[in-house]
Amino acid sequence: MTVRPNPYLNFRDSARASLEFYHLVFGGALELSTYGQMPMFEDPAEANKIMHGMLTSEHGLVIMCADVPNGMDFIANSNVSLSGDDGAVLRGWWDALADGAIISEPLTTAPWGDTFGILTDKFGVPWMVNIPGPPQG
Repeated sequence: MTVRPNPYLNFRDSARASLEFYHLVFGGALELSTYGQMPMFEDPAEANKIMHGMLTSEHGLVIMCADVPNGMDFIANSNVSLSGDDGAVLRGWWDALADGAIISEPLTTAPWGDTFGILTDKFGVPWMVNIPGPPQG
């Protein structure tokens, strides 16, 4: 059995839109559960918000998220890092995430020899992408 960390992203009202966008970027299976589907939740104004969403891509990437209810404090997301040895896949994901994003570091060769970039997507989630460079030595 493999154990790996998965990002769990918080949104106020855009969890559905973000996961639908990430589904277009990463592909895979998308599962969405709303607060209204849960018998213990009674606020009709938040019934269509996402209580738990999960995207599982064909490459094993798992992203989970939820809309934080209005009555709870919202805590911004930390960086999500994508790395691996399939440069074509990672460049494709970068290109797709860049749609409407703020790019703070373009995806280019970094001083340490890898291809690296940082962007904040249109939902405010910061992403780092690292593609290993050629072997040293």
